[in-house]
Amino acid sequence: MRHLILIGLLIFAFSACSVVDKSTVAVKASSVMPAVDTSNAIYEVPVADGVTYQDVLDSLKSLSVGMNFVNPANFPIGDHMKLRGIDPQGVKEVHSFCNLSMGTEIILDHPEFLVFAPCRIALYEKPDTNNKLKLFIALARPTFDLKNIKNPTKRAVLSAQQLEDALMLLISKARKGDI
Repeated sequence: MRHLILIGLLIFAFSACSVVDKSTVAVKASSVMPAVDTSNAIYEVPVADGVTYQDVLDSLKSLSVGMNFVNPANFPIGDHMKLRGIDPQGVKEVHSFCNLSMGTEIILDHPEFLVFAPCRIALYEKPDTNNKLKLFIALARPTFDLKNIKNPTKRAVLSAQQLEDALMLLISKARKGDI
């Protein structure tokens, strides 16, 4: 199983070197992942039916460790809203993730990129088409964040793509409750 994940990550890394202008079209990172809207800073996917909030949390914790990510902080925004007497209307929280083996090049070449660190994954509920609360998982895309850096180096661009591909793989698996 690990060799399949490694092969998938290698495919993602090689696809990052493509000369196709991906900023104008929605692309698929792989056949198992939802399409990416490259004009949007947010990559959002619904959590699969039957997968609970706790399943997603357990999956994020387990998978992230296996992918060499640390989870240095979590912000339970919904809990803080409740303390202020505000109904958060379901789950509302942000989890931070960091993998310095993937992000170091960006930070060394462009220290100002630290304003986007660590990477953020949000878990939240919002109404679906039937106005029923549905759990979603989303991330702030590092490649989109890098657009705010003037003249990013080639290695920063490649590093941001590698980091984004890994995070997309993480949330794609977590939304299904994979461990």
